[in-house]
Amino acid sequence: MSTPTVPRPATPAPAPRPGEQPRTYQVRTFGCQMNVHDSERLSGLLEDAGYVRFDEAPGEAPAEPDVVVFNTCAVRENADNKLYGNLGHLAPVKARRPGMQIAVGGCLAQKDRGEIVRKAPWVDVVFGTHNVGSLPVLLERARHNEQAQVEILESLEVFPSTLPTRRESPYAAWVSVSVGCNNTCTFCIVPSLRGKEKDRRPGDVLAEVEALVAEGVLEVTLLGQNVNTYGVEFGDKLAFGKLLRATGAVEGLERVRFTSPHPSSFTSDVIDAMAETPTVMPSLHMPLQSGSDRVLRAMRRSYRRTRFAAIVQEVRERIPDAAITTDIIVGFPGETEEDFQQTLEVVAESRFASAFTFQYSPRPGTPAATMDDQVPKAVVQERYERLVALQEEIAWWENRAQEGRVLDVLVSEGEGRKDAATQRLSGRAPDNRLVHFAVPQGQVAPRPGDVATVTVTRGAPHHLEADVSGTWAVRRTRAGDAWEARQARPEPEVAGPRPVSLGLPALRTR
Repeated sequence: MSTPTVPRPATPAPAPRPGEQPRTYQVRTFGCQMNVHDSERLSGLLEDAGYVRFDEAPGEAPAEPDVVVFNTCAVRENADNKLYGNLGHLAPVKARRPGMQIAVGGCLAQKDRGEIVRKAPWVDVVFGTHNVGSLPVLLERARHNEQAQVEILESLEVFPSTLPTRRESPYAAWVSVSVGCNNTCTFCIVPSLRGKEKDRRPGDVLAEVEALVAEGVLEVTLLGQNVNTYGVEFGDKLAFGKLLRATGAVEGLERVRFTSPHPSSFTSDVIDAMAETPTVMPSLHMPLQSGSDRVLRAMRRSYRRTRFAAIVQEVRERIPDAAITTDIIVGFPGETEEDFQQTLEVVAESRFASAFTFQYSPRPGTPAATMDDQVPKAVVQERYERLVALQEEIAWWENRAQEGRVLDVLVSEGEGRKDAATQRLSGRAPDNRLVHFAVPQGQVAPRPGDVATVTVTRGAPHHLEADVSGTWAVRRTRAGDAWEARQARPEPEVAGPRPVSLGLPALRTR
């Protein structure tokens, strides 16, 4: 296994012979926002090396892509089964497609390493979380050597944000401020796969935000494993609040979000920055995990129930319209009925707009996996159903309380799965609630990236609705222009490699 220490330029895909199509790729993403953002980098790297996205290949493209990249997650128990099931489905496809390549990256690749090739010998490339930029080189090396290439680094080779990017949205973008995690939660495998926290310099973050805004982006989400510990590398405990204010002051940027903070590091200066910076949106995702101090201690979560409640109260006082969301784990080893009741109490008190609820599953390599008192599956399932029922009741009540409010909705693409059937459009309110809205007869529909002003007429359990009876206004935006340009731009010639990226973020508009 090689362990290079210096970044290497992307190797171009071989130029097609006259009459041949360029090689196509497809990235399949599993997991968190960090993985989604990494997949944008992987797509940018491949396109800079001359590959073409499979669904955009010109001419008579093959029925399957030439390269399939799995960007994997290792947090949940079924992550392994999902990956190897997908790899199994591709084995016969590859057998009938000479030259097809399969690559596996992300957290599961960092964990399983060469085991992936042993279990699925038809995989061509395995790369880890620290060497995303190596993918084009490894693909070409595997083609040349006709042998699988496994390269896993133990520390970050190149900060991902310096890599070329194919942004999936012309109006909203992820901006990574840090990678890695310094916490030691007993249920989490991420620190061992992503490494210790590495922070970008504030000037680099702001330069990326400014470049995105120049390309039409209206909304950025600052992204980190524990985003509010940003600054630990350069010794500034107030760095994240300062970064929020500075990002919010970028001219032309309309919405700033961030995810995910850790309650133990959440400070009043961050709440002040949220309350005092108009472009920082009134939404906060803060993982609770459990309402029991005993369970939190066993999880090595360095806060307690009263601390979490105090943060929620301060946010409510300073930002009354804020929507607070959370993560909760049910059935952590040793969790008793009394512990679970305490979680239900915190949920009832906190009035979360929504919650991502998970049944605990042991992950090999984590301390919790070997703890005594693993909770029986049937007990976990029953508690999980009670938690979901309570949270859905709260979320529905909170959504009904939104009825009659006039909201500015950033129109999005692909968020309303039933939009075609209901003849509605969809988008996000400032507090990040999903809004489905109708366009009055005779009015021109807004484009993704435009802002529609609507009146909420119904709060549903998981979204808001706005019919044609209320306020209606549309503001056309630079982001909508960028979306329209992406739809209209003809396919470029892609036979050769693209120009070398200088590390600035690039909004690919095709």
